[in-house]
Amino acid sequence: MLKRYFPILDWLPNYKKSYWSGDISAGVTVGIMLIPQGMAYALIAGLPPVYGLYAALVPNLLYAITGSSRKLAVGPVALDSLIVASGLAALKLSNLQDYIAMALFLALFVGLLQLAMGFLKMGFLANFLSRPVVSGFTSAAALVIAISQLKYLLGISIDALGTLAVLKEIFYKIGETNFPDLVVGLASVLLILALKRLHRKLPAAMAVVILSILAVYYLPIQEGNIALVGEIPKGLPRFTMHSMGTGYWSTLFPLALTLAFISFAEAMTMAKAVEERSNKYYTNANQELRALGISNIVGSFFQSYPANSGLSRTAVNVNEGAKTGLASIVSTLVVALTLLFLTPLFSYLPKAVLGAIILVAVYSLIDFKYPVELYKQRKDEFILLAFTFLTTLLIGISQGIIIGVLFSLFLLVNRISKPHIAILGRIKGTNYFKNVERFEKEVETRPEILILRFDAQLFFGNKDYFKRELFRQVTNKGEGLRYVVLNAEAINYIDSSAAKTLEQIINDLRARNIQFLIAGAIGPTRDIFYSSGLIEIIGKQSLFVRTHEAVDYCENPKTKNEIQEKISLQSKTGAM
Repeated sequence: MLKRYFPILDWLPNYKKSYWSGDISAGVTVGIMLIPQGMAYALIAGLPPVYGLYAALVPNLLYAITGSSRKLAVGPVALDSLIVASGLAALKLSNLQDYIAMALFLALFVGLLQLAMGFLKMGFLANFLSRPVVSGFTSAAALVIAISQLKYLLGISIDALGTLAVLKEIFYKIGETNFPDLVVGLASVLLILALKRLHRKLPAAMAVVILSILAVYYLPIQEGNIALVGEIPKGLPRFTMHSMGTGYWSTLFPLALTLAFISFAEAMTMAKAVEERSNKYYTNANQELRALGISNIVGSFFQSYPANSGLSRTAVNVNEGAKTGLASIVSTLVVALTLLFLTPLFSYLPKAVLGAIILVAVYSLIDFKYPVELYKQRKDEFILLAFTFLTTLLIGISQGIIIGVLFSLFLLVNRISKPHIAILGRIKGTNYFKNVERFEKEVETRPEILILRFDAQLFFGNKDYFKRELFRQVTNKGEGLRYVVLNAEAINYIDSSAAKTLEQIINDLRARNIQFLIAGAIGPTRDIFYSSGLIEIIGKQSLFVRTHEAVDYCENPKTKNEIQEKISLQSKTGAM
């Protein structure tokens, strides 16, 4: 039972010496990555850089203990940081201290929601984020993040909120560009790209951070020419109680729910991808919710804003050969040692360098190939992606993901309300019955028999469509029609509304002297025939195992043999 909630009890007793080198290498590399990334992502969230290091500390350690995925690296991430910034900016808090307090309280709120969702076994919710929604949302969010960092590269002050408003203000203030900041920012971008091109495993961001600090420290740069990070508090984060009133719970609920949902979906997407590559352990969605919840709850008391698993850091974990959560523990130690001994050095770090790190990092989040594939293959899903992208980019982060999910559900409902219906005919010389539109030259049909296949469950959402299409085909057949055969192989459920509609259809057809037959009904559907009383309306003699048996009956009515009778009428809920 304890292993279920604390997976470290599963992998730690079985730890092998062969794991050691991979875990240490991955942990040190990710820890070095976390330092510049954490500080940069804190700037996105509108927080002092040190809070990015705090968010890389306790949450990462707790996830190593409670997470079911052994390779996810938890800490501050760009997307969640942007959601924090956009959500808290709308509250128009009066000063920085209130803003920080609200960000830490938000981490607590998000953690409580994730923990509750985990215990309520709501991990299935991640399935409602379709790939087009995720792709459109992530690409737009990456652009929003990139635009938000232009002020650091240009060295100008931007007070506007919203993508269009920010771009407009940048346009009017472009003449105020601080060229030393611009040179440092562009040089940092080019150097990071060059180092990555030289060797993808090089800690390019950290190298640029060190070089820029040394340049500012030793070169004769006048104070104020370049915007610096400034003084960073030394030491580990202190335990701090939250002091938020009851009114803040209702104010932050929409933002906290959005963050809880999105961060979990991000984490599960990465966890599943890692799981597919390793194929050695199973990621439990509900435990992931609980692990992220605990990490954020406890982390919030140690000055962490909402944390989540980072895509780039997780990729490094995998590439460096991490096998267990020990890699996360090592990366936590690297960040802790930095906070204890190295923070004074980071006061010389130019903000333009952090902006450059973010610009390079978010570029990889923009997916160019997938929209092109959708446009060629699935126009409806391309529209969903584009709609989510534009909503996120132009209206807002939270609105983008919510509207994207709602739109995807609308498309789903539209599809299942009008499922595929095929009119079948016999392939000449065989007992195969196929769609007459696909096998027009190979099939033969008879004017007195209509064979129809319905490729979905039959329920209140599509019962009227089913009835309308069936009678349209009945009309097309003309006066000579005597039998309607429903191939029910794809129907796995019939609800009460659809059962009533089916009863009406059968009675209407009988009034026209047309007999209704059903072929291929599977067990669960036959059970519903009995439990709903439909079996009395349909008639036991009208159920057949295969379509060709029903058609043979139409051509030459005869009694079914014993095995046909047994299989066609078998049910858990009724007698044969």
